[in-house]
Amino acid sequence: MGKVFEVKNLSFQYPKSKDLVIKNISFDVEEGKIVGLLGPSGAGKSTTQKILTKLLSDYQGEILYFGKDLKTYKKDFYEEIGVGFEMPVHFNKLTALENMKYFAQLYKKNINYMELFEKVNLSDAINQSVGEFSKGMKVRLNFIRALLNDPKVLFLDEPTNGLDPTNARIIKDLILEFKKQNKTVFITTHLMGDVEQLCDEVIFITKGEIVEASTPRELKLKYGKKEVKIEYKENGSDLTEKNFALEKLGENKEFLELIKNKNIETIHSGETSLENIFIKVTGEEVL
Repeated sequence: MGKVFEVKNLSFQYPKSKDLVIKNISFDVEEGKIVGLLGPSGAGKSTTQKILTKLLSDYQGEILYFGKDLKTYKKDFYEEIGVGFEMPVHFNKLTALENMKYFAQLYKKNINYMELFEKVNLSDAINQSVGEFSKGMKVRLNFIRALLNDPKVLFLDEPTNGLDPTNARIIKDLILEFKKQNKTVFITTHLMGDVEQLCDEVIFITKGEIVEASTPRELKLKYGKKEVKIEYKENGSDLTEKNFALEKLGENKEFLELIKNKNIETIHSGETSLENIFIKVTGEEVL
């Protein structure tokens, strides 16, 4: 499996800023992976994404896109990527269909966006002015727009923010479907539930530096407790809880006796959540 991006010693400083926004970060992204770029507001996530999408170019370090220096790519680069900005930008006086027709003509290749209208539950609104759309409708339209050119790499910023659970699930399923085509997705979000459901790898950035990078599973093993908690009732008494170490759990006589003889209410592993990991590695709450 090839590498889509190889980022080596990347640093960036805005012209009017005294400090570096990105500080010597390095990471690789393999083809066919969904990668979460996570961190608190102002950590450098959006700047990193803007650099990778060639919206910012005056950076230090090296970025290879499919083995070739990103700086050598011209306008043809935009034929291969799709971007869904956090704040959807559409022509409000045009209908949803007119918007997609306009943006589609900017690319050499298009997907069948009429099918996507159906999949994201917008087919009944294609002739409606986008200015009349709810926030959730605009988010779904924005997702269609990001896929218009059938990209190899998709950059999504808060792709399900503002969606109800049903429509959020639809978008997440489409992202996973995109991945099955051996395509690559970058996601920046504060919704850790989305990260747990979608991402193969996560990169935590804070103050312009990578503070942790791994798979969600490995991070949970690293930061979680290797134990199980059992909640049980005995003789109609109040709920009682007991913790047991996972190591040699099957040989723990107290544990075996408890699950055999007590009225077990719940059993939980000591696995932590990505939200707790976020707070721990960045030192900040998830907004």
